[in-house]
Amino acid sequence: MRMEAIVQDAIGALNGHRSAAAVLDDLPVALYLTDPEGLVTSFNKACISLAGRPPVANRDRWCVTWKLFTESGEPLPHDRSPMAVADKERRPVRGVAVVAERPEGGRVCLMPYPTPLFDAAGTMTGAVNLLEDITARRVEELRDQIRRCRRLARDVGRDPIAARFEELAVEFDDMIRRLTES
Repeated sequence: MRMEAIVQDAIGALNGHRSAAAVLDDLPVALYLTDPEGLVTSFNKACISLAGRPPVANRDRWCVTWKLFTESGEPLPHDRSPMAVADKERRPVRGVAVVAERPEGGRVCLMPYPTPLFDAAGTMTGAVNLLEDITARRVEELRDQIRRCRRLARDVGRDPIAARFEELAVEFDDMIRRLTES
């Protein structure tokens, strides 16, 4: 099932006044809710498993993860996370992958789908965020890049250019290592 469809199904169920717990635990993916200020209010079991910890309701803000990083490995403060952007700008955020670090040190590459929720009057009532684990896909993409860089390094034959392609292959390999080590 497409992630966007799951988000819309969850929003529809919540608008149908089903309890948040019933809606969330029925879903096969990690999903959580926040209030209008970004405080996490509800989450499902898949969310706990993905984050490697149970989020702290009404204390954790914008994120259920312990630490966040950009795909290039730079620390990403929770107040600049895709969910925080969606909350502050009152719009869905799509296509921004992040890397979450679990308390035990393991990392997972995520594609979040933060979506603000509005009542009939147009007042923001909170937000929902679905977290898709894209680690395996990202590792395979990086391996493809490594293969391309090494092939280009071999085919170019000129030392400075070939050396740069090899450096890129090493950088991509480091990204895989950071993503897969625990």
